[in-house]
Amino acid sequence: MAQNVLLTGGSGFIGSYLTNLLIGAGFTVSILSRNKKENTDTVTYYKWNLDKDYIEEEAVLNADFIIHLAGEGIVEKRWTKKRKKAIIDSRVKPIDLIFSVLEKNNKKLNGFISASAIGIYGAVTSHKVCTEETPPADDFLGTTCQIWENASEKIEKLGIRTVKIRTGIVLGKDEGFLKKLNPSFKSGFGAALGTGKQYLPWIHIEDLCQIYCKAITDDQMHGPYNAAVTDNTTNARFSRLLASLYGYAIWLPKVPPFVLRIVLGEMSKAVLEGQRVSSEKIQRTGFEFQFTDLEKALISCIH
Repeated sequence: MAQNVLLTGGSGFIGSYLTNLLIGAGFTVSILSRNKKENTDTVTYYKWNLDKDYIEEEAVLNADFIIHLAGEGIVEKRWTKKRKKAIIDSRVKPIDLIFSVLEKNNKKLNGFISASAIGIYGAVTSHKVCTEETPPADDFLGTTCQIWENASEKIEKLGIRTVKIRTGIVLGKDEGFLKKLNPSFKSGFGAALGTGKQYLPWIHIEDLCQIYCKAITDDQMHGPYNAAVTDNTTNARFSRLLASLYGYAIWLPKVPPFVLRIVLGEMSKAVLEGQRVSSEKIQRTGFEFQFTDLEKALISCIH
């Protein structure tokens, strides 16, 4: 009998891609949704409501693995006090609900895999290459990721193998990071942000979802893993390359940091700063990136 994978955030960019990959690999897929949807031949939908602390327990009880992708977008809105709370709650509350079902029913999963982010290393630019052993930063991004990852520890204490995927900038066709950039770059108005010297750790959606699949099938994987290509891509290099693929050289000046601070507030740190990260740990598992060349990755996303 096929093993079942339950997804939170299964209807989003990453979740949709991952669902198709899991089905192709022979798994059955269940998705938690705020609104009850009609089941399909390949996906079963269950209802949950974080505001009311409600979850259909059957979703958890039928699962062999759970992949937690749900969470409010980091750069969708200004970081007001209310927004910061929503960002953290949307990542932690799902884990709390799942834990309560697991504990109450003494349910054992084969694995719990949670998204996380390279933001755990903080919004700062330096030449340091961050590994999974690098301490979390004490800014908002670092604190959010640390709270997010710590929430998974209660599931690990139930004797369930737990994996945390610290994700970089995700590149996909008309989705993710490129969805925000493409309108201006397609129109010939692309520009680097701030100094342009901030590093931009990236990963192709195909590689990211393959990492999630490996986290399911490789029972030796546990703890945090950086999911980003180890290279020296900066915001300026990324911008120049993307513009060239649309057939022009960047002619606009860099967007000054103070303009971004006025427009975005504290959230500007998320785009003005960035560090390099090491992918050595995930590669030691035998995982091989399909996309390590930024130009080829971008071409696959925009053509």
